[in-house]
Amino acid sequence: MTKQVIATAAAPAAIGPYSQAIRSGNLIFAAGQIAIDPTTGIMVSGGITEQTTRVLENLKAVLEAAGSSLDRAVKATVFLKDFSDFALMNAVFDDYLGGEGRLAPARSTVEVSRLPKDALVEIELVAEI
Repeated sequence: MTKQVIATAAAPAAIGPYSQAIRSGNLIFAAGQIAIDPTTGIMVSGGITEQTTRVLENLKAVLEAAGSSLDRAVKATVFLKDFSDFALMNAVFDDYLGGEGRLAPARSTVEVSRLPKDALVEIELVAEI
């Protein structure tokens, strides 16, 4: 099995010893993204809606750099700082990955005690090429 690193300036650079994504076979394993604006390197302002939007835009950029897209996502894992944000996060998630006529990926959503840079949400995806 071979692994290929996926990297793009259209998403935040990794803030540790990991890759934005790895391609293995016909799958892309995208690292968890938080709501960092790739042009400024700063966490976006606002609440869960704004953060979830930025996270999904970051993931979209990573998948596109790999030759894939959000429509090809097969598995998502969502980490929420506060599960009371679930409905608002879910509405944005639906805009990007669900909706009429689309096959939403399988998903797990969990509440965690803390996320990097005190983010409200982190999402990781697995997608097909």
